[in-house]
Amino acid sequence: MFNRRLVLASLAGLSFLTTSAFAQDWKAKYPELVFAIIPAENASGVTERYTPFVNYLSKELGIKVSLRIANDYAAIIEGQRSGSIHIASYGPASFARAVTAGVKVEPFAIETGIDGSKGYHSVLWVKKDASYQKIEDLKGKNLCLVDPNSTSGNNVPRFAMNKLGIDPDKFFGKVVYAGSHENAVIGVQQGTCDAAFNWWNDEQESNLLRMDRKKMVKAEDFRMIFKSEQIVNSPIAYLAALPADLKKSIRDAVYNVHTRDKAAFDKIYEGKQGPLVPVDVEAYKPVIELIKFVDTLRKKSGS
Repeated sequence: MFNRRLVLASLAGLSFLTTSAFAQDWKAKYPELVFAIIPAENASGVTERYTPFVNYLSKELGIKVSLRIANDYAAIIEGQRSGSIHIASYGPASFARAVTAGVKVEPFAIETGIDGSKGYHSVLWVKKDASYQKIEDLKGKNLCLVDPNSTSGNNVPRFAMNKLGIDPDKFFGKVVYAGSHENAVIGVQQGTCDAAFNWWNDEQESNLLRMDRKKMVKAEDFRMIFKSEQIVNSPIAYLAALPADLKKSIRDAVYNVHTRDKAAFDKIYEGKQGPLVPVDVEAYKPVIELIKFVDTLRKKSGS
């Protein structure tokens, strides 16, 4: 006599064994994953901020996850191209650069604001007591940018200045790539630069406020003279070649870190941002087009 319950139980058992086998397959191939972060601040600050998060990922995935702090944005891109970086936290422009360079990566999570917004701005800081009121007042002065692949620290500023008819490499006395958002602000503080572009979410959170909380500078010593239109927030991307079940496990861990390990999540964002939520490459198509446009500007100016 046909025993339906026995057949269903056998199929369920087979499904469990198959799923477990697949999980063991990817764990055998990927006994360790590398999570890399762009250098928005000094290395010790990044390590302190992200170590609890990678420890959380290790626990959730059941394998070792290592933190790598890249020397610059290009190192993240090349690390994912070579396959030595499995998961990376990008800026929008550096992710767009990876895509245009043919790196096989997929964005899967995006940062959000406390209000649920998915964007931020590029702003230009000068010293509070400086006479400058707008970008045009800085002719012949020194400008601090962040990195060639920084969204708010280079690409959006160059696009905005082009709209004003300004070629930065001819308009300013000197254009300095500071290497990080923090270094750009310090450049203004120390007088190396007269102005610096930086990221700014809203009145409650920005790189400047973060530096103030770390007692690196006083936010009240600076004044904003430019704010861009909203830029889509930063993504986290993994290698397209990773197994589907591993990607699913990564997504599940990242989307739920704000509840499963609130302390690790708050260590990164200090209670100033909302949860990480799903995203795909469509959200970054405007930034990809921006990168192509900025490349055209560079070729025209010969920089």
